[in-house]
Amino acid sequence: MRRREFITLLGGTAAWPLAARAQERIVPVVGYLYGGVPEAGANHTAAFRKGLSEAGYVEGRNVTIEYRWGHNNSDRFAELAADLVRRKVSVIVTAGSSPASLAAKAATATIPIVFEVGANPVEIGLVASLNRPGGNVTGIASMNTELASKRLDIVHELIPGPTPLGALLGPTASLPTVTADLRSAAARIGRRVEVFLASTNRDIDTAFAAVVEKQIGALVVGAGPFFTNRRAQLVTLAARYAVPAIYSERDIAEAGGLMSYASHVPDLYRQTGLYTGRILGGEKPADLPVMQPTRFELVINLQIARLLRIDIPPTLLAIADELIE
Repeated sequence: MRRREFITLLGGTAAWPLAARAQERIVPVVGYLYGGVPEAGANHTAAFRKGLSEAGYVEGRNVTIEYRWGHNNSDRFAELAADLVRRKVSVIVTAGSSPASLAAKAATATIPIVFEVGANPVEIGLVASLNRPGGNVTGIASMNTELASKRLDIVHELIPGPTPLGALLGPTASLPTVTADLRSAAARIGRRVEVFLASTNRDIDTAFAAVVEKQIGALVVGAGPFFTNRRAQLVTLAARYAVPAIYSERDIAEAGGLMSYASHVPDLYRQTGLYTGRILGGEKPADLPVMQPTRFELVINLQIARLLRIDIPPTLLAIADELIE
C-alpha cells in the first residue's frame, strides 16, 4: 500500500467516531408539555406517539421526546415551556391545555409549536385563523368547550321537565364564551341553568353539595385536564349524591360516569403526532391549517344508569355510539 493511500485510510478511520457523533446530534428532539399528570394522560400520549410513528418518527429510534408534566398547575407552564426553549427542541407539543399552549407561544416565536386544545384557538389568541394560522403555531382544536351547549341538550332530553340544570366549569380561557353558550342554550329549551365554578378539589365538593341543595336535575361537567385528572372524585361524588352528569371525556364514562359526549380524543392526539412529524420533515406550521374533529361520540354507561335508577330515553339509546354494560 502506498504511503499516501495509508494516510488517507488512517484519516478516514479517525473520522468515523466524529461522523457517528454528528449523526447522533441531528436526531430531532420533541418537547412534549402536558398540562395534567402522566397517569391520566397515558392514553393520550400513546395516541400521540402512534401518530408520530405513522409520520415516520419512532421514539428512541430517530426521535427523542422530552416530557414535561404540568400536574394541573398552570403557574408552572411558563417555566416548563422556557426550559424546552433553552434545550432548543425541534418542536414543542402542548397537549390538552390552552394555558400551556399560550405559555409556549409566549416563550418562543421561532420553535414550531403544535397544540391540542379544547378552546377555540383563534378566540384565545393562539393563531390568526384556522385556515392560515401564521407564525410558528398550529395544531388540533377539539372545540370540546364549544360542545357544552350540546351536552346541555342531551341532559335536557335525559331529565325533562322544569327543574333547573347545572354546569360545573373549571379554569379555561373560554369561560365567558362557554357560560354565554350555556345560558343561550338553556333559554332556547326553556330551562334555567345554574353555573358552578371550580379551581380546586374543595370547589368540586362544594358544587356537588350545592347541586343537591338547589335540586338541580342534571349536571354538565366542563372540559379540560382539570376535570379529566379528577375523574375519580367526580364519579364518586355523582354516585354519592345521585347526580346525573354528562362529561367531556369518554374516559370518565368508562371510569363510572353516567355519560359523555365529545370528539374522539385518540384521533385528536394521533393527528397531533402526525402534524409534529410533518413539521420534523420540513413543513412549516404557518402552512398547516388548524385541524378540527369530524368524529363525535356519545357514550352511555348503562350500569351507572341502573344504579341511579334512570331510564335512558330510547332516542338517546338510538344515537349512542357506545353502551357500557
